[in-house]
Amino acid sequence: MLKNLLVAATFLVGAAGSQAQNAAFTPLFNGKDLSGWKQLGGKAQYVVENGTITGITVPKTPNSFLVTEKEYGDFILELDMWMDSAANSGIQVRSLSKPDYLDGRVHGYQVEVDPSERGWSGGVYDESRRGWLYPMELNPSSKKLFKLGAWNHYRIEFVGNTLRTFLNGKPAAYVIDDANNKGFIALQVHSIGNEKEAGRKIRWKNVRIQTKNVKPTAYDGKMKVVNMLPNNLSAEEKKSGYTLLWDGVSTKGWKGAYKNTFPEKGWKIENGELVVLSSNGGESTNGGDIVTEKKFSAFVLEFDFKLSKGANSGVKYFVTESENNAGSAIGLEFQVLDDAVHPDAKMGAAGNRTIASLYDLIPSYKHPNAIKPVGEWNKGMVVVYPDNRVEHWLNGVRVLHYERGSQYFIGLVARSKYAQWKDFGMAKEGRILLQDHGDEVRFRSIKIKTL
Repeated sequence: MLKNLLVAATFLVGAAGSQAQNAAFTPLFNGKDLSGWKQLGGKAQYVVENGTITGITVPKTPNSFLVTEKEYGDFILELDMWMDSAANSGIQVRSLSKPDYLDGRVHGYQVEVDPSERGWSGGVYDESRRGWLYPMELNPSSKKLFKLGAWNHYRIEFVGNTLRTFLNGKPAAYVIDDANNKGFIALQVHSIGNEKEAGRKIRWKNVRIQTKNVKPTAYDGKMKVVNMLPNNLSAEEKKSGYTLLWDGVSTKGWKGAYKNTFPEKGWKIENGELVVLSSNGGESTNGGDIVTEKKFSAFVLEFDFKLSKGANSGVKYFVTESENNAGSAIGLEFQVLDDAVHPDAKMGAAGNRTIASLYDLIPSYKHPNAIKPVGEWNKGMVVVYPDNRVEHWLNGVRVLHYERGSQYFIGLVARSKYAQWKDFGMAKEGRILLQDHGDEVRFRSIKIKTL
């Protein structure tokens, strides 16, 4: 009897909690018609079928968006969606359409719907603006959460400058950014290039939003956070163990390679950016390389960089300054290069001097979503594990990996320009280096987490 009473009480409390939670949400779709919504962009069809919003693909038309008439700032959005094919779709949040921006084209944050083999559903894309902010390579455990031919539940939390996504109850993406503080919500039907895909259907239901007393899900310190704010260390990153390697305003923590102080020329700090000044395109012939005062062994190093046309630079690690060589100090190098213009891209072997490559040793994988045009900011990342495994990442995509000290690594060094240096790349610890190669390159948001 007592057990039955406890079960009943638990059920009533749970039901009351669920009802209270539901009461906090307001439906955005009444299940009958599309009042409160309007269509922008392409000419895909949006109809109401069996209590669902149904989008129907139409050939020879651009991306189509069913847009809320209202704009929203802080909110929690929940909806269920269904697709019967591996076509692409998305959920726009805090998005805009302005006559003076690409002739009114919809732009802003998009939560990805991608049932293809790539599996980037739940990731964050900046539609018609900056491209991918959070590819799901950063959270590979979520790549199989979306179920084709079944209803999938999306939860999107946007509070202040923090955007978090959840797919079928699991965390997917985490972005900190300040591009838009308010905008509409939209349901996308992607353009199709193959007329055989015409008539495909995408369905949405239970579309609802909470805008009052919005409380985001607690962060557990484990999930990868992408912070787009320059030189900013968020509370989430601090909880994960990150610290800033450069404070954004001074030369504190840095010095010239083979020097005791920071170079008197060749570098400048402006607008929160650490800038290599253009000179003669030579290697360390102006201000020279700069290195961290501290040394590191196993770590996650993150940095933003922006190339000028034809520029060459690099980010090196395990720099010991023991070689006493002329030119750039010796170390393993994440190549920073304008591949389209600089001749170094065609030198070396098999492209091992192109952007994000392990310079003169291993070429980077040229993932189409990892390449940004010259003049835009790129996000680089180097991960060195305690067991000597190393990864290079570019704009959220892992572009190469290797193991220091492996036979493969030793063989590559033996046929490279580094063969003359005994035990090249095998130091237990070393400094981080930013290279002066005589071309203007800008750095910011340099941060590190020790492993």
